[in-house]
Amino acid sequence: MSRIVAFGEIMGRFVTPGFKRFQQALPGSLNTSFAGAEANIATAFAYLGGEAAFVTALPTNPIADACVASLRSAGVDTTHIVHTATGRLGLYFLEQGANQRPTNVIYDREGSSVSITPADAYDWDTLLEGADWFITSGITPALSRNAAAVTRAALEAASKRGVNVAIDMNYRQKLWKWEPPLTARELATRTMKDLLPFADLFIGGLEDAVAVLDGVPAKAPHEIAGLLAKAFPRLSHVAMTLRESVSASHTILGGFLYDTRTATAFLSPLDGKTYSIQNIVDRIGTGDAFTGALLYALTTPGLSSPKSAVEFATAAACLAHSIEGDQNFTTRAEIEALLQGDASGRVQR
Repeated sequence: MSRIVAFGEIMGRFVTPGFKRFQQALPGSLNTSFAGAEANIATAFAYLGGEAAFVTALPTNPIADACVASLRSAGVDTTHIVHTATGRLGLYFLEQGANQRPTNVIYDREGSSVSITPADAYDWDTLLEGADWFITSGITPALSRNAAAVTRAALEAASKRGVNVAIDMNYRQKLWKWEPPLTARELATRTMKDLLPFADLFIGGLEDAVAVLDGVPAKAPHEIAGLLAKAFPRLSHVAMTLRESVSASHTILGGFLYDTRTATAFLSPLDGKTYSIQNIVDRIGTGDAFTGALLYALTTPGLSSPKSAVEFATAAACLAHSIEGDQNFTTRAEIEALLQGDASGRVQR
């Protein structure tokens, strides 16, 4: 069975009921759960049948214990989580958008345990043992200068041990604030350009790729992927979700995977069409669903070819739009049913 190790922050997620604005919902009750990009990836991978470990630092208190229990219930290995006497659980607050009103996220993450815990608190030798892939995202180094240093140490440790490395760019403008007067994009670009030489798999959007290529003129995805492969020679694959947001309630989704060894690009769906997703239940975490399913496909016989892997990952991301919460609780059978053309959404009796 394939095994991945995901490193990053998991937070408390607080969502207004339905599509209420914060001003409408508060004072009042918010829907609560736990979420974070790397944790979402680990959950998706485990739910599909792979072995996933999630690594982070959490405070020692009952709320953090509940967070760990939620990961375990999804089949994620939590034995390598570091519990600290300092720091706190990060939080984020979500107001779901609809139609032409966008979704709004408010972060409360400063001083979180993972943002202040040093690299030597983690037992990299033990936690990376038997791993096929190590995955992190651009969200983690965005948290603090320390978190950026820990991320680099983690990538060095994985590379030293011959573990494949995946980096999901996940640019978050609201987080990159730890080195003024640099803008968020300037700090993110400088930091990620330092980390990407360790990557075997790049996952991100066209804007992310253009930024780390020093702002080359926008080109077709396969051209951008080719330039990334030249800039970061270790890359074996470049993956992207191709998304057109018609509104907060309607998105058009496709997927892209570039094999640098053959300089071949693969698009999904392969018939040239895209998934038109309307009446979105929850947009947050759908990119993580793509990444988790892509890693699962690349490490699973019968799904590992670039063509099959990008088809599988894009279908998983499509279905994730129908799941409330950050995690994609979609099975392999459901994804494969969509790939076989069953998109009717009819009741299963």
